[in-house]
Amino acid sequence: MATEYASGAEYIKHHLTNLTFGQHPDGSWGFAHTREQVDAMGFWAIHVDSMAWAIGLGLVFVGLFGYAARRATEDVPGGFQNAIEQLVEFIDGTVRDSFSHRNRMVAPLALCSFIWIFLMNLMDLVPVDWVPWAFSLIGVHYMKIVPTTDPNVTMGMSLSIFALVLYYSLRRKGIGGFLGELTLHPFSAKNPFLKVLLIPINLFLEGVALLAKPVSHGLRLFGNLYAGEMIFILIALLPLYAQWTLSVPWAIFHVLVILLQAFIFMVLTVVYLNMAHDTGEH
Repeated sequence: MATEYASGAEYIKHHLTNLTFGQHPDGSWGFAHTREQVDAMGFWAIHVDSMAWAIGLGLVFVGLFGYAARRATEDVPGGFQNAIEQLVEFIDGTVRDSFSHRNRMVAPLALCSFIWIFLMNLMDLVPVDWVPWAFSLIGVHYMKIVPTTDPNVTMGMSLSIFALVLYYSLRRKGIGGFLGELTLHPFSAKNPFLKVLLIPINLFLEGVALLAKPVSHGLRLFGNLYAGEMIFILIALLPLYAQWTLSVPWAIFHVLVILLQAFIFMVLTVVYLNMAHDTGEH
């Protein structure tokens, strides 16, 4: 609880620190028990809480949809089956509107990304003190339960999508077509000499645009959820009566943020893959 910390700054730092496993300066491996130890572990440290919650929520997604698939019936469906079918139809319709090619992987990927990110975002509605306090009882110093407030998670997902974009770009357009897309657009000329002169400019502009996709894709999700989590933490520093007055309206509003950010990530995934499949100019 906020009253257990020496200052509000210490409380905020604690709640924004991941449970980190890595190599200590003395060469031994283990969990960090202070913020200084977290910083000393460097780049190769693992955020165990983010990975555990992300994988666990992914298994929840698989379990729920697996249960719905096993219980599916052609007779009068129950409420849970209806909800799953409507969700699948909504995702399928969104993919049909945004993806103009044939690829059986895109719709399942869109469904997976939307539900998985939604479940991870949903953890932001759990009161910020409950889970860290419960884990502190068994000696766990830090516990962040919203994986999408960790840039390692969001950038990991966006880079995975980016790898698929590169794969399908090369597969559909070939190496020559892909390089032509990067070097012959947006500026072009009929004069061969001028066309060669424009290649570095085109490569710079298209290269920046290409690399900006995974960066903006991951950081947009991280930034919005991190800001929402920060507001919940700041509200928790207020007196009890103010916490209930502010946290409930913010939580209701934040439900829209949770849904919207999951939807935006899914739509951008489909749009980027559609652009990777486009071959009209090649």
